Amino acid sequence: MAIERDPHLSMIRDVTPRTPDGCEECLRLGSPWVHLRLCLTCGHVGCCDSSPLRHARAHAHSEEHPIMEPMEPGEGWRWCFIHEALV
Repeated sequence: MAIERDPHLSMIRDVTPRTPDGCEECLRLGSPWVHLRLCLTCGHVGCCDSSPLRHARAHAHSEEHPIMEPMEPGEGWRWCFIHEALV
């Protein structure tokens, strides 16, 4: 069985976190977050699904930028919000 490559990987760009100190929306709202996710298409920083407002997921769907990675040191995985899978 062959494993297909996620077609959204082509959307990955060399990005710089727009708000390296926290979730872009949570900073604006004064809301807490748990972990941060970096959009690999535009550099948006959003909070993870364990956070109260789940801004990374909202960004992935509203902007159609599905590939994110954690901003925590030592974590090297990537997630596709469209396929709900590691890529």
